[in-house]
Amino acid sequence: MTFAFETIGTLHSCFEQKFGIPRQPGLVPDARAVLVLKPPFSRAENLQGLEGYSHLWLIYVFHAVAARPAKSSVRPPRLGGNRRVGVFASRSYFRPNPIGLSVCELERIEIDEGHGVLHLRGVDILDQTPVLDIKPYLPYADCVPQAQAGWAANSPALRCGVHFSEAADAVLESLPSRERQDLRRLIRQVLSLDPRPAYLHRNDHRRCFGMRLASWDVRWEVRADDVEVKILIPVREGRTQADIKPGRR
Repeated sequence: MTFAFETIGTLHSCFEQKFGIPRQPGLVPDARAVLVLKPPFSRAENLQGLEGYSHLWLIYVFHAVAARPAKSSVRPPRLGGNRRVGVFASRSYFRPNPIGLSVCELERIEIDEGHGVLHLRGVDILDQTPVLDIKPYLPYADCVPQAQAGWAANSPALRCGVHFSEAADAVLESLPSRERQDLRRLIRQVLSLDPRPAYLHRNDHRRCFGMRLASWDVRWEVRADDVEVKILIPVREGRTQADIKPGRR
């Protein structure tokens, strides 16, 4: 049986490349996004009562995943990238249908001329992601404290330290106070999770990596369990993702 779905809007997030996106929602609390709904779904009556919820489920499309045959097994990063599990025992985006599910914090709803925009945080979703649906998060039904989580039972490993070089610090200090604080906090939260592929963690010290984050080209160096942000370069307006190559620099 075939179904056709219409998207209800587009999510604009601080993650402008797949590399560096946290592997679960909520791991980077300051990762913000704006969900711009399209008519008629943007009408205020569709959002009535939503302001009473602190968190939402977003159902969306993994739009940046290249079309390929569905995989029956995958190599989760949490297992070092060298152990396979069945695709249904993972949250990999290589699925029979490229559909994602994330719970995000609802910061506020902005209504302008009868149409709504949702401001979110704690996201793990790529910029320009098409959204299929929104559902309110219900703690009494959606939180199951006694649930078992298989091979992903434990929270991510200890975070690594993050500090900034003099050059990166100088760039931050040139920004308005609020922007400086927000960007510094976001970079710390993202890089403390060590976004490198798992197979590099043991043998890839003192290498330089880069990613595009919140319209900045962020480049950092890994030293054992420590990360130094080397360079921060503002991305020129109109520059595309293809202009910045993700991963190793």
